[in-house]
Amino acid sequence: MTESEVVELREDERRPPPLREWLAPAIPGAPLIGWIGPIAVALFAAFLRFNRLGIPRAVVFDETYYAKDSLALLKFGWEHNTLKNADQILLAPGTNVRNPPIWTDGASFVAHPPAGKWLIAIGEWIFGATPFGWRFMAALCGSLSVLILARIARRMTGSTLLGCAAGLLLALDGLELVTSRAALLDIFVMFWILCAFGCLVVDRDRSRAKLAAAMAGAGAGAGGGGGSGFGPFLAHGWRFAAAGCLGLACATKWTGIYYVAAFGLLALAWDMGARRAAGVRNPYVGALVRELPLLVAGGVVIFVTYVASWWGWIFRPGGWGRGTVAHNPLVRPFEALPDLWKYNKQMWDFHTNLHAKHPYQSWPWDWPILRRPVAFYYTEPKNACGGATKCSKEILGIGTPAIWWAAVLALIVMLVVWLYRRDWRAGAILVGYGAGWLPWFWPAFGHRTMFLFYATPMLPFMMLALTMCLGLLIGPANDPGTRRLFGSAVAGAYMLLVIANFFYFYPVLAAKVITYDQWHHIVRFKGWI
Repeated sequence: MTESEVVELREDERRPPPLREWLAPAIPGAPLIGWIGPIAVALFAAFLRFNRLGIPRAVVFDETYYAKDSLALLKFGWEHNTLKNADQILLAPGTNVRNPPIWTDGASFVAHPPAGKWLIAIGEWIFGATPFGWRFMAALCGSLSVLILARIARRMTGSTLLGCAAGLLLALDGLELVTSRAALLDIFVMFWILCAFGCLVVDRDRSRAKLAAAMAGAGAGAGGGGGSGFGPFLAHGWRFAAAGCLGLACATKWTGIYYVAAFGLLALAWDMGARRAAGVRNPYVGALVRELPLLVAGGVVIFVTYVASWWGWIFRPGGWGRGTVAHNPLVRPFEALPDLWKYNKQMWDFHTNLHAKHPYQSWPWDWPILRRPVAFYYTEPKNACGGATKCSKEILGIGTPAIWWAAVLALIVMLVVWLYRRDWRAGAILVGYGAGWLPWFWPAFGHRTMFLFYATPMLPFMMLALTMCLGLLIGPANDPGTRRLFGSAVAGAYMLLVIANFFYFYPVLAAKVITYDQWHHIVRFKGWI
């Protein structure tokens, strides 16, 4: 190589990358491996969730509400009152699992919108009103969440290995496992929020690529927007998909509304940053002018999705608080809206006045340290564990301590990284975690009954924080020094610790029969009993 070629090569290294590469760099690695790894991790998660899914053959914790409400949606289109002994009838041998005789007269008031119960109903429609049937969709969504998170983490870190690590962390979390194996709503809230976040991350990459192309075509001098200095208008198909997912999250539990606000502001901040980096003359005003109409349109999508989830209540007469029902089905949605507003007002009053004491309630500051988990199910079967005089069989809704306690430190690291490096990934993780945690400190909820499993939507962001820290430990791929070797060893040791910790707790996560002494050795803290 000549001296002039060496000088030219050094100049190329110093030259800033093209705008397209700067705004939306390509994801390294083979695309096929980028799918094979996450799918393998998701299959492992699916095995953990579907194995012995019908055990225990019992109505576990709040399944007593959601399993029957979901079955009522299939039969009536709205939640229906049931007999007092409906749980025993459902579990009795010989019961007609397609049409069990559990119904009494009248509609039932419910505290949550119907979208999550419609998902539970899919499993009951396929497999009948059995424990496996009403838990099927929770297990499916819990398994798919692992795949989605692994793909999101791969996109955010540019590493298939780290993507698989994020998916494995979620697969090995005790709370995610328990909520994936019970007919409760929180796993569906997490699923739709994770889908929405994934759509926004994809939209960020694609919109930045479109912005770079538009700026290159229009020229930075024109601001990429016809001389306005606002930058170009960009289509956002993925953002509307995110809005639909957020609508489904809100239609499962109202806690989804916190993510509507958080993700809306996050998308706007991302667009402002992209326009500024692209050289748009008025990036902040430009983002407001170009993006606010899209955010409003996204809000319309969320609202329509929420209302549509009530379709059975709207179109089928007889639901709670449903007034006059027109003979013309096309008129029913318009006459139903005032009644739906009143119904939702009743739901709001219920939630804001829910102050009943519960032995497993906890407060949001307790959640990160797992101070008070929830016993979903506990029994002491006789003569079921060899020669032991006393046996235990439990489902304890608790996170894997090696994950949760380390996540506290990882989130602090993310705060430092965001403050000093302005890393968008750290900021997004903090926003996602904060939207699921901080609203519970709102004074209006000061005395409301709360449980640890309300933290389920925060789980993916805890795993992303841990994954980012693992990436920081390992270091960049082009670092051949001992630091990378040492960091890889520490990261690997941590993952082994997580695996060991998960399987140590597994008997009390999946209702395995163990001796009472073994149970007490696992559930060793007073707050865990």
